[in-house]
Amino acid sequence: MSRKLRRMSGNEVVRILGEFGFRVHSQRGSHVKLVRVVEGTKQSITIPLHKELDIGTLRAIIRQASRFVQFDSLQKEFWG
Repeated sequence: MSRKLRRMSGNEVVRILGEFGFRVHSQRGSHVKLVRVVEGTKQSITIPLHKELDIGTLRAIIRQASRFVQFDSLQKEFWG
């Protein structure tokens, strides 16, 4: 049986990505920009700080984050 993507808030996603080295860079309205610098390369992701993220939005965030972080590591955090 396949595991389901967990329903999460924007703050939960920010916390999880913080464990991978992302830090809050700026905020405009309900969106926060997370940034980390690895080997001189700036990596950024924008997260909406909604109470519950739509599944499609969450999948897009995971897809963006997987460019910078091993997908297996992300999978442990986002699927339950």
